Amino acid sequence: MSFTESEERQALRAAVGELGRKYGHDYLVKQARSGGHTTELWNEAGKLGYLGVNVPEEFGGGGGGIGDLAAVCEELGATGTGLLQMVVSPAICATIIARFGTDEQKQRYLPGFADGSLRMAFAITEPDAGSNAHKLTTTARRDGDGWILSGRKVFISCVDESQSVLVVGRTEDAKTGKLKPALFVVPTDAAGFEFTKIPMDIVSPDYQFSLFLDDVRLPGDALIGSEDAALMQLFAGLNPERIMASAFAVGMGRFALEKAVEYAKTRTVWKEPIGAHQAVAHPLAQAKIELELAKLMMQKAAALYDGGDDMAAGEAANMAKYAAGEAVIKAVDAAVQTHGGNGLASEYGLGALIGASRLTRIAPVSREMILNFVAQFSLGLPKSY
Repeated sequence: MSFTESEERQALRAAVGELGRKYGHDYLVKQARSGGHTTELWNEAGKLGYLGVNVPEEFGGGGGGIGDLAAVCEELGATGTGLLQMVVSPAICATIIARFGTDEQKQRYLPGFADGSLRMAFAITEPDAGSNAHKLTTTARRDGDGWILSGRKVFISCVDESQSVLVVGRTEDAKTGKLKPALFVVPTDAAGFEFTKIPMDIVSPDYQFSLFLDDVRLPGDALIGSEDAALMQLFAGLNPERIMASAFAVGMGRFALEKAVEYAKTRTVWKEPIGAHQAVAHPLAQAKIELELAKLMMQKAAALYDGGDDMAAGEAANMAKYAAGEAVIKAVDAAVQTHGGNGLASEYGLGALIGASRLTRIAPVSREMILNFVAQFSLGLPKSY
């Protein structure tokens, strides 16, 4: 086992970092506070091939794995220019379609994922379901050769920037009458599809939406993969989501830590810079350690997933998501504290990270559900819910 990334991966990180620094955190915050988007950064990253590193080469992608895409996500985050939709569009949606889509669906969608020209949101969470996928009420019924989809979704990211949404619905099993999950691509301009922005107290250019699907008519090929295997297909997308969420969090933590270290080296109040004081140095050192540990677990999860071991990848991805969420919160808190009052001044760009880092404990899966998973599947304890 090697703990050193390949030269190609390291070169990818360096190139992505250069792109991120070209725009910088000020660009992202300016777009967020003005109600704008990071469209220019997304488009340039797409043209350079960074958003499609995990798409098969035959469809215009880089032919790499989720580990490569996670490296892109992390390095953008480390420059203060994290792109939230990377967690969804190229990671969940492109992965599911590449693994389970028909040949026609792959030809239709994957080239757009490869160059970033296609953005696809992902919709699973519902107002009354939360983490309990068994309570999903969005349903699809047959309509001749097509489908009619109805239901509601909530906290769906980046719908306003997406051409379509991969919606998790449920269909009725003809033999048992029970509802089973299924995945449908729904164009955002489809009749009966509406979305409204959810006001949030988070400084981000990536917005959250509630979705309303009122008898949305879809063609037969809107169904992705097999109607009878959607649960397996769903988890094939959720493991990359957790890996990417970890990368997003680690990158954000690295950005905050770098800002804090630079400030601690140069800010002098007494005889020595404040970084010489253990009360300042130790929290930053602890943040460094915990970010590195989270990154290692993220890389392990990515290696397992790219190696085809979905079960082991699921455990590692959940652990990585937990570790990264805890680490980034501590890193941002330590960075703000290091700056004192300046930590909340807009000039220093750290205050905007407080809400964003806290969100990593909640989404895309809460720390409590991860602890439930580890208790049950890793430790063999009785199911608690």
